[in-house]
Amino acid sequence: YDKYCSQCHGYDGDGQGYATSRVLPVPRDFTAGKYKFRSTPSGMLPTDADLIKVIKNGLPYTSMPGWPQISDTDIQNIVYYLKTLSPAWQNPDAYGDPITIPDPPPMTPESIERGAQGYIDQGCGACHGVLGRGDGLAAKTLKDEWDNPLRPVDMTKRWTFRAGPTRKDIYRTFSTGVNGTPMPSYGETLAEEDRWDLVDYIHSLGDGDEPDYSTLLIVHYIDEELDISDPETLFADAQMGRFPLIGQIIEPGRSFYPSTNAVDVRAVYNRKEIAFLVEWHDFTADRSGTNSPTMEVPLWDEDSTTDSASGEEDEGDFWGIEEEDEPEEDFWGDDEGGTDSASGGFSDAIGLQFPSKLPTGNRKPYFIYGDSQSSVDFWFFNLVHDAGLVEQFLGRGSGALEVSEADEIEVIATYDQGRWSVIFKRSLKARGGISLQEEMFVPIAFSAWDGYNRERGNKRALSPWFYFYLEPVEKISAAGPMARTAGIVLLVEILLVIFIRRRHAAAKREAPAQGVVPQGSTS
Repeated sequence: YDKYCSQCHGYDGDGQGYATSRVLPVPRDFTAGKYKFRSTPSGMLPTDADLIKVIKNGLPYTSMPGWPQISDTDIQNIVYYLKTLSPAWQNPDAYGDPITIPDPPPMTPESIERGAQGYIDQGCGACHGVLGRGDGLAAKTLKDEWDNPLRPVDMTKRWTFRAGPTRKDIYRTFSTGVNGTPMPSYGETLAEEDRWDLVDYIHSLGDGDEPDYSTLLIVHYIDEELDISDPETLFADAQMGRFPLIGQIIEPGRSFYPSTNAVDVRAVYNRKEIAFLVEWHDFTADRSGTNSPTMEVPLWDEDSTTDSASGEEDEGDFWGIEEEDEPEEDFWGDDEGGTDSASGGFSDAIGLQFPSKLPTGNRKPYFIYGDSQSSVDFWFFNLVHDAGLVEQFLGRGSGALEVSEADEIEVIATYDQGRWSVIFKRSLKARGGISLQEEMFVPIAFSAWDGYNRERGNKRALSPWFYFYLEPVEKISAAGPMARTAGIVLLVEILLVIFIRRRHAAAKREAPAQGVVPQGSTS
């Protein structure tokens, strides 16, 4: 425990370790004796198997990693040790048998429809949103028993479900509840069939148990104008690529718990222009305040969020981290205390990044705003606006971002039911930056700022480099070559059959008939 667990959970198990202020959700307080993810009924302690599963596999999209390298014996001993940290384990009434999970019934359109009604009847949308994107009206107010604010689960991203993404996993969570949080148990209030219907509806909201992240975006060619006012039609045939985002924690302005974990991207082009559609989920649209990639962030920004609509600074940290007037030397090696001097809130924003010049080898610019040898073109759009022109920067590193006077890039943005949709459009030919043409592979990277999470400047979610590829204008159909090949093979076979038959007929004419004695011969 001291070697692997205490840095976050504290040497006394109280959740106050060296790393506590840098992780979200906050580490479990083992002294409280309450565990969220269990197979036992609501309010009960977990089984040994429950604890072993979490230690071995971790919890997805949290700072709790899996520890498969620890032996089974050592994990079991850690479990034994955890039980010494809280008197709750001495209460025999706190133990319960795991719930029984029956085999799932078939999932049908009818069960999904019933589950959708159950979702409404049970008031799930108040927290999780009408479409399950975690944007319910109560989302900003949720807290756990320890007064730590919570964000409701985005039901459309099953791969982030901490107790598991399968139908059985979801059924178990509905039946046990999540101890210490507003998420109740439906084990006593909903019949088994109703729980399965609700499971089926939740399962239908997502597109897989895994995120199926992409490394390449295919840019679809269309032979028509790029009307970005009608994105549903414009991008109807474009293949979606999902790209992961992580917090920028390398340079000052670190974001240890960014709100955005992925962007879904589609792209199309014609003979003159290219358009990118970038979408991501955000439980609130922050359309007031300020933002810019050049905004300064304190070396160690303890603020994590603010109500951007209020225009006022929060007192302390929304996520439960207290700010210190005179911060001490930090465990991480840098004295990065202080608070932001801005008086208002921060807005949501999105950014796309490209090399200024197409790389000739494997070396690309540094993914955090480029470097002195290889610059980047950075497209930035502040989402306080619904439409307009992109702010463009030339980057040679975080401290060397300059406003760029490149070609105009048109953009429109919409927010609907917990999802941002932003479309960028520019000419293929560029005065500055890379001019694009069919069959090109071009590096691309993404950045997203959540104003509610007080992200601005270099405090953001970002991606490494990926690529996009402009598919050929005239696609070569496989049918033609296949037909030609089949025709050649058939012709060769016919000629071969004719040749063999002629040789056989000639040989038959030349050979004497069996049993016939040629004239002039004697016997």
